[in-house]
Amino acid sequence: MVDYNNKIKELEDELKKTKYNKATQGHIGIVKAKIAQLKERQESRSQQKTGRSDYGYAVRRSGDGTVLLLGFPSAGKSTLLNKLAGTNSEVAAYAFTTLTVIPGMMDYKQAKIQILDVPGIVSGAASGKGRGKEVLAVIHNADLVLMVIDVNHPEHYPAILKEVWESRIRMNKTKPEVFIKKKSKGGIQVGKTVPLSIEDKTIQQVLREFKIVSAEVLIRSPIDVDDLIDCIEGNKKYLPAITCITKADLADASTISKVKKETNADIVISAEQDLNIEALKEVIFRKLDFIRVYLKEPKKEADLNKPLIIKRNSTIRDVCNKLHKDFVKKFKFARVWGPSVKFPGQKLMLGHKLTDTDVLEIHIT
Repeated sequence: MVDYNNKIKELEDELKKTKYNKATQGHIGIVKAKIAQLKERQESRSQQKTGRSDYGYAVRRSGDGTVLLLGFPSAGKSTLLNKLAGTNSEVAAYAFTTLTVIPGMMDYKQAKIQILDVPGIVSGAASGKGRGKEVLAVIHNADLVLMVIDVNHPEHYPAILKEVWESRIRMNKTKPEVFIKKKSKGGIQVGKTVPLSIEDKTIQQVLREFKIVSAEVLIRSPIDVDDLIDCIEGNKKYLPAITCITKADLADASTISKVKKETNADIVISAEQDLNIEALKEVIFRKLDFIRVYLKEPKKEADLNKPLIIKRNSTIRDVCNKLHKDFVKKFKFARVWGPSVKFPGQKLMLGHKLTDTDVLEIHIT
């Protein structure tokens, strides 16, 4: 039987010893491709043994978006959940054999944001330690990851990044625009619209390692070898993330400054002392990229108490699709009041991009 762990370790050791340059670029790409395939086979065998997928867990979603609190045990996630969701928030437990997820609901700027507190992860979580695979699997249902780092344990930050990467999550990255069209013959043709740090030869070598010998490849965004492998495998989740340093009340200013720099943290808080909790809510709202649009019926006042929460850069078409499946088909025109228009009540069509606090009136047949 294949010892995947040993084979993967051998290849990873080889990577550590190989200095990156143009001459070694192709070799490094091939080694990384081999590691990726070995990990895929290892996971497939693990699933066959247990008869289930470690990515099969689901949490009932509610609200306008879902934020997952991720951190080591005792990082202060539970206290933070109570502060964000409020002490009067309805809290329930969803039990999944070996996993309990505690959700709460945060109300901010008229948006309802679901906050999920999962058990603390540990180093080795992605490979199953401490039932870590189930914990990390919940991230696949989230819209945003909030990493909670104890100010006295900055070493948890790189450990969490490693585990999240191993569990197929790409935080604060946009999915690269790489299009691979397999063909029956003709070899591998590489087209690109942006300058790349990796050569066409390396791209071809990596593709061949994945048994792709004939294909048209179009690359429209800057990528490295890791990005290319992610695109070939096609099983990664791209999510925004916030790094939050907690327990600021338990450290001096010098330590806080040092840890914030080390982790490139977005915000430093103390849940116990209510320090920067409101500021964190604002960071969450912005990172989810939400805007509020108020709807009104013709000849009636807009309902300014219940906005429609949508993503930034959404169009009138997006709103119509969200409201009713037939609205686009029956659409005549819309009127908009607010920051996105030149004058109040401007008559617009489906392609118009809306802005936060716009008022929208839709006319249909």
